[in-house]
Amino acid sequence: MSFASPTGSSSSSPPSSNIGDGGRSDNRKEALGWIEWGRGWCSIIGEFLFQRIAASHVENPLTLPQLDGVTCIVTGATSGIGLEIARQLAESGAHVVMAVRKMKLGHELIQKWQNDKSESGLLLNVEVMELDLLSLDSVVRFAEAWNARGAPLHVLINNAGIFAIGEPQRFSKDGYEEHMQVNHLAPALLSLLLFPSLLRGSPSRIINVNSIMHSVGFVDTKDMNMTTGRKKYTSLDGYSNSKLAQVKFSSILHKRIPAEAGIEILCVSPGIVHTNVARDLPKIIIAAYKLIPYFIFSALEGSRSTLFAATDPQVPEYCALLKADEWPVCAYISYDCRPMNASEEAHNLESSQEVWEKTLELIGLPPDSLDKLLEGERVECQYGSKGE
Repeated sequence: MSFASPTGSSSSSPPSSNIGDGGRSDNRKEALGWIEWGRGWCSIIGEFLFQRIAASHVENPLTLPQLDGVTCIVTGATSGIGLEIARQLAESGAHVVMAVRKMKLGHELIQKWQNDKSESGLLLNVEVMELDLLSLDSVVRFAEAWNARGAPLHVLINNAGIFAIGEPQRFSKDGYEEHMQVNHLAPALLSLLLFPSLLRGSPSRIINVNSIMHSVGFVDTKDMNMTTGRKKYTSLDGYSNSKLAQVKFSSILHKRIPAEAGIEILCVSPGIVHTNVARDLPKIIIAAYKLIPYFIFSALEGSRSTLFAATDPQVPEYCALLKADEWPVCAYISYDCRPMNASEEAHNLESSQEVWEKTLELIGLPPDSLDKLLEGERVECQYGSKGE
């Protein structure tokens, strides 16, 4: 599949870093402008109505190359898209690590997959490791346990996420709004802490399962928990803001990783998918999901863009092209396995840098963490064994 400049929700040339009403860099932007907000919702509605048509050229399931010798970590691999990603990677020969909260369920799935393949004689190389993204201590322990093996990591897929529509605001034991922690902070911490293993596995990739909902998000780095009252909390804002934060952080990470490190970072949109991420939806909306199957992707269909980003041989070339062109956003792959442009606000380099700095602060890493990790130095995190 050939790659070209990303197109989609934003203009084909990078917007100015001071996007906002009036375009004045001396006025701090406090929310999306109405035009940006409207464009974002048009993108969401368009994806809902036309995703099946736009992705009609993509195989289902996606044909994967043989992945013998490739090690992949998949978070949230016991349900929905993550389950399909882990299963298909394993069936293609990859060593798959299911990073999950429910260890028992993970083992049961492995047994089921193995039984399904028993007649073919295929022995799947899958294991389960405990990871709870609502606990940054758990993230550190997971990364320490994996890095201690001294084994290479070729693909990290940050798939796990939550979208508690209509639910009241909730906070993790670390004190962070749950959408922001599970969808952004914890994956960011995991990605950085696994750099030693990703460097051993170079060329390697970090794949963040994102969402078109990032296009109506806005990140206020002075109020990432949405507790100051400057803006009333809604679960929709909590989710979309966390997904935009992930794109912004990923974009700065993409720019800061030197080409010779051989680590690529991408965000992907799986499309609008009927999975357990919607388990907290009101019952009437869950019922509507079941009544409109034509528009909604199945988990199998939703897994295709992530699998494409994780395995297609042209992806590193595309990421290198964006880096060479100093594109302000990391590579973003759409549900149809083609490059897409992120939202206008995602191009705001000034606020992306603020998100980068604030994220490092919140996840307990020093500002120079990435430089130290790239140099092979150990980085201390305030969470983990010392944080208990």
